[in-house]
Amino acid sequence: MSEDDQGLGEVLHAVGPRLRALRKQRNATLTGLSETTGISVSTLSRLEAGQRKPTLELLLALARAYQVPLDELVGAPPTGDPRLHPKPFVRHGRTYLPLTRRPGGLRAYKMILPPERSAEPPDQRVHEGYEWMYVLSGQLRLMLGEHDVVLRPGEVAEFDTHVPHWFGNAGDEVCEVLALFGPQGERFHVRARPAS
Repeated sequence: MSEDDQGLGEVLHAVGPRLRALRKQRNATLTGLSETTGISVSTLSRLEAGQRKPTLELLLALARAYQVPLDELVGAPPTGDPRLHPKPFVRHGRTYLPLTRRPGGLRAYKMILPPERSAEPPDQRVHEGYEWMYVLSGQLRLMLGEHDVVLRPGEVAEFDTHVPHWFGNAGDEVCEVLALFGPQGERFHVRARPAS
């Protein structure tokens, strides 16, 4: 057995106890986890006992259920660097920088919106979730149902995404926005304690 194979075996062997500890920490039952993931109770039990090798398919389902990165389930060694290194992606001409790594739950993005070039009227859409947007720079146009507003730096909008909506750059300069999105409709709460 090579050193690499031995190291992989140790990592896989440690997954079971890590899964059991995570489930107990979350006060979850095997039955409840089975309902959430679609993985049978016997398979979950064998995974936790180290009697079954974890596959990528099983680990991905468990990472989604626990809302943790896959690295946390397999015990990837820490890099020692606490900084996030987001991998930006572009969708419909807009650049998104993910600021969270959780596969589910609340997600944070920095969005960079170029000036709008289309003369077409915006198409408002609806979907599951709840969104919070904070304008860092530029101007953000938000159409929300019958409302059509322009937000400037320091202004915030919060809305249920079941309401027809569209947003885009309202100016000639790049618009930068910090956005929080809850796919299951989680509302965002910002609280400050009063000074005593």
